[in-house]
Amino acid sequence: MAFDYLVISTSLNPGSNSRKLAKAAYEELKKTENVGFLDLQEYPLPLCDGNACYGDKNVQEVAKKIKEAKCILMAAPIYNYYITAAGKNLIELTGRAWTDKVVGFLCAAGGRASYMSVMNVANSLMLDFRCLIIPRFVYAEGSSFTGPDIHDEEIKTRIVELTQAAKTLSRTATIEALVKS
Repeated sequence: MAFDYLVISTSLNPGSNSRKLAKAAYEELKKTENVGFLDLQEYPLPLCDGNACYGDKNVQEVAKKIKEAKCILMAAPIYNYYITAAGKNLIELTGRAWTDKVVGFLCAAGGRASYMSVMNVANSLMLDFRCLIIPRFVYAEGSSFTGPDIHDEEIKTRIVELTQAAKTLSRTATIEALVKS
């Protein structure tokens, strides 16, 4: 089944805070939208070798889901001032499937210092695949979570704002319309 919106959790950690952000965004979107949830824990992907990896069944299935969506919200943990290797590997494996998508980010990190870490990925998606990057993203520190829950009200508000921006941009600013204007 094709989804207009796709929320992707790129963490491979079962207790991931970024997965909690992804699930919250998914729950917010599913109130009014045709949305899917893709968890990389459920789709083991090979490392991108630039060759045989593209024939992997999971790579093909994930690429299809990305290609069919018009908007993608990518949730990623931040380690060492960058999204995890699993997130970068996902983009490398699915490349052109990202073309002309509206893309937003939800990030979880240990502290405030790496709040701009997603910009390298955003620039790559924008320049390589002409993605329209939502100019707001959710960045949450570990202190925003208690057990399985997000307890920080500001983060909850930012998730709602991100999903609203995703809906507005994906409905009104399609890449084709921007190119033709």
